[in-house]
Amino acid sequence: MTESLNVDGEPLQPCSTDPVTGFFRDGCCNTGPMDAGQHTVCAVMTAEFLANSKYLGNDLSTPRPEFRFPGLKPGDRWCLCAARFLQAHEEGVAPQVHLASTHARALDIVPRAVLEQYRAD
Repeated sequence: MTESLNVDGEPLQPCSTDPVTGFFRDGCCNTGPMDAGQHTVCAVMTAEFLANSKYLGNDLSTPRPEFRFPGLKPGDRWCLCAARFLQAHEEGVAPQVHLASTHARALDIVPRAVLEQYRAD
């Protein structure tokens, strides 16, 4: 994993342990060379975002027990791929984000000003 700092340059805070999120399923939006999607944005799910994601072919709401994935519902916090978050922003369906739990590497893809528009913390 890369150094775990958030977008403010401070220690990365947990995103969610119920459901357990993160590329490494450690509750944090940690990333590393194996995480090609950069699951670095800690977002609060909304019905609108989940419906849009499903429409685009990334169904996050249906449980997939074979992958230990419970399915997400509005209000759940989840580490999103930075590019997916940016796409949601461009389509007008981006969820709120917790910047203290969003990995600094998200800034490689999502401008800070965009993240600030959806700040939940």
